[in-house]
Amino acid sequence: MRDVGRFHHEVSLALSRIAADAAITDEPEEALWLTTRMLPSLLGDRDAATDPTNLPEGARPQSACTAFMRTPDGRYHLITAPVNFAPEQYHEKVAINLGHPGHVAATQRPLLLRDTSHHTSFVKILQTFRAGSAVQTPMLWRGRSIGVLICANAARNTFAEIDLLAMQAFTGLAAAVWNASGGPAWLETLDYAKLPERLTGS
Repeated sequence: MRDVGRFHHEVSLALSRIAADAAITDEPEEALWLTTRMLPSLLGDRDAATDPTNLPEGARPQSACTAFMRTPDGRYHLITAPVNFAPEQYHEKVAINLGHPGHVAATQRPLLLRDTSHHTSFVKILQTFRAGSAVQTPMLWRGRSIGVLICANAARNTFAEIDLLAMQAFTGLAAAVWNASGGPAWLETLDYAKLPERLTGS
């Protein structure tokens, strides 16, 4: 069982550090990486994540995190600042309505998937492993969706409501940092015709 008090303390310290580090970067994707690199080691129940009974047979403990940023034409989410994604998925365009990220973007509501096997609509987008548990939160700016922050783990029952609550705090900070560092303008500079595309899961 997790020490909730310690977890809250760690979250507060991490938010403070990210805010301080973000103040000295003007690279939008690097600003997002401040969050996506940190969340996999902060969120989730470590005991659950390493319990063999929560992992598919032959699978090893793994976690991943990324930001799905809405492209300027509104047709895709762009995999941005990915951690533990396959190299070929870096800056992959994912259909804006695909899977649970599409649902979170449309509803602008956070989502906790304690056990993805309980969700028949779950779509495997991450190629390095199948997520057994995930948290997804909408990145909002001035009332509109600009993306979805996603953290996933191979083990079922890794994430709980306390993780979803913490994730929302990091997502709010990430959205502010993204805009302050010129994220929307950076998206306009990309040649989307040259980027890989994913319209369905696997």
